Amino acid sequence: MSSCPPHPSALHILLPWLSLLLLLTACHQAAAPVAANTMATPALYADSHPLPAKQLEALGRQLFHEPALSASGKQSCASCHSPAHAYGPADGKPAQFGGVDGQQQGNRAVPSLRYLQNVPPFSEHFRDNDGNDSEDAGPTGGFTWDGRAASLHEQASLPLLSANEMANRSPEQVIAQLQASPSASAFAALFGRDIFQDKQAAFRKLVLALEVFQQSPAEFYPYSSKYDAWLRGQATLSKLELRGLQVFNDPAKGNCAACHLSQRQPDGSFPAFSDFGLIALGVPRNRALAVNRDPAYFDMGLCGPLRQDMQRDAYCGLFRTPSLRNVASRKVFFHNGVFHDLRQVLEFYASRDSDPAKWYGHGKTGQRFNDLPSPYHGNINQEAPFGGKAGSRAAFNARDIDAMLAFLQTLTDADVLPASR
Repeated sequence: MSSCPPHPSALHILLPWLSLLLLLTACHQAAAPVAANTMATPALYADSHPLPAKQLEALGRQLFHEPALSASGKQSCASCHSPAHAYGPADGKPAQFGGVDGQQQGNRAVPSLRYLQNVPPFSEHFRDNDGNDSEDAGPTGGFTWDGRAASLHEQASLPLLSANEMANRSPEQVIAQLQASPSASAFAALFGRDIFQDKQAAFRKLVLALEVFQQSPAEFYPYSSKYDAWLRGQATLSKLELRGLQVFNDPAKGNCAACHLSQRQPDGSFPAFSDFGLIALGVPRNRALAVNRDPAYFDMGLCGPLRQDMQRDAYCGLFRTPSLRNVASRKVFFHNGVFHDLRQVLEFYASRDSDPAKWYGHGKTGQRFNDLPSPYHGNINQEAPFGGKAGSRAAFNARDIDAMLAFLQTLTDADVLPASR
């Protein structure tokens, strides 16, 4: 629930489908005519035949649950992105484990894959289409915590080749394992028996199927929460929930809606509860992460180390704002998984600056913003609810937190298990 300058409203829901249509169109095109007396390499079946979206979605669902896509043969996409938990982690581990032996801890908390259909490609200077095109919203968009993936297609490929996730050495290894898996027949049935002849092309088709599945509305943006029903006029929020919404929106209290947009957009679309902007919040260092055993290691988001193309001082410590939809069902919060209770998250927002010792400790070990080198502390957001002096009153109180917790529970989709289970 970050506080920041206005960022983009949700884009039209059709945009990801238009990009997908372009991908499918490219897949459908027949091979170009070949000049006389030249030998043409036969086109793959998948490059010259239509690819029905429903069949691609079904195959993508199967592949999403296929452990053979990992080097260990034991981890699928669903291992970390559980359908019953809003396609986020099922447990409260700060980061999930992967690698060739399944024992390598990830560097970051696993995000939910829901409500990403309107994430724009990363831009350093984003301008919303809200009628005020002169306002620069700053770094915005992209997939993953640091926005380094430009599309769902690119994002879907990253875990397959990450050493501490599914840990494949190359696309060729992924396809070799797919070819030997129970999913090989379904893959060849859709793309043709010759699909495995070109492993690079087969890898692209694999990622395409995963991408199409992750754009399934029923699975990834169902808008089935109580809040959505309230927006449709089909449900009533309780007094406590309404008060929580008021505190959430209040610029002098939670100010959450500055980044986690809560209202219908001008085009009538329902809110994603994220502006997809990148922001530095100064969350405490999580010493439960293996990478943080090295005191010289810092995950600085947009400026590295995982992302290498934005190494600028002003970008250090910035991470992309997640959607708050289904946030009450989560058991781990922020990019480093430092918190495991939503009440604690709200308490951090209320008293990060008024009671820093509570979050960063006392004395020499109690350095504020201890998960970011001091030269970059100026990047950390100071807008409400932040910015108070040590010893001052918290931005909001326990009653406000109770109300916001009640409201945030209304953002849980109908098919998602509560955090207590």
